[in-house]
Amino acid sequence: MEYIQIKKENQVAFISINRPPANALGSALIEELSQLLDQIEDDFDTRVLVLHGEGRFFSAGADIKEFTTIQSSDDFGSLGEKGQTLFERMERFPKPIIAAIHGAALGGGLELAMACHIRLVTQNAKLGLPELQLGLVPGFAGTQRLPRYVGMAKATEMLFTSELITGDEAVKWGLANHAYSDEELLNKAKELAEKIAKKSPVSIKAAIELLNYGKTNQFYDGVKRESELFGEVFSSKDGQEGIRAFIEKREPHFKGE
Repeated sequence: MEYIQIKKENQVAFISINRPPANALGSALIEELSQLLDQIEDDFDTRVLVLHGEGRFFSAGADIKEFTTIQSSDDFGSLGEKGQTLFERMERFPKPIIAAIHGAALGGGLELAMACHIRLVTQNAKLGLPELQLGLVPGFAGTQRLPRYVGMAKATEMLFTSELITGDEAVKWGLANHAYSDEELLNKAKELAEKIAKKSPVSIKAAIELLNYGKTNQFYDGVKRESELFGEVFSSKDGQEGIRAFIEKREPHFKGE
């Protein structure tokens, strides 16, 4: 695989995303993550997965430059569906997935982290869904998962303002389980993974299935509608202006069309 590295130790698979400089989530990385799950699902010697990013970030978001190559709202919607399908599979994956987040988990990066069963963060990590800053909307089920963790009021504020929260704040709001120093993060993730790996794989699989019954039909309706609007907003004039402004490193000028 080009962007993913895996190392196994004590029934734990440590999966690192290595796509410099920001570990951006593009189509190729989404496909590699899907292939990785195929490999690990039936590997009895792997009981728990730890997902983290190499370099400065966990993942700073979706690949905005790739967006400039997509022309139609249907193609944008299809990209959203691919990410949603992967993240739904992760949330239902029969083996626990722990996200170890440092640096930043933004946009698609946070959506990836929210699809994991447990999130550990560094105290000064930055987390958020800043898509509206670019005149866009989340497309990988972020609008549906974020309220489940932080509540509707905080999720609305985070989406509308594009403001980020720290790792410590993420724990306070229920978005993350624990916050550690940069030096402690991976060791703490390893300790937790090895503790979980000692449990019965049968009971862990059952627990994951039962936890997912907490979702409602409204959640899936919202996810479907999100992928549709993801495409519509990205292909709007404001959406295209936001992408150009991001690439050109300037403030966008939105006209409401």
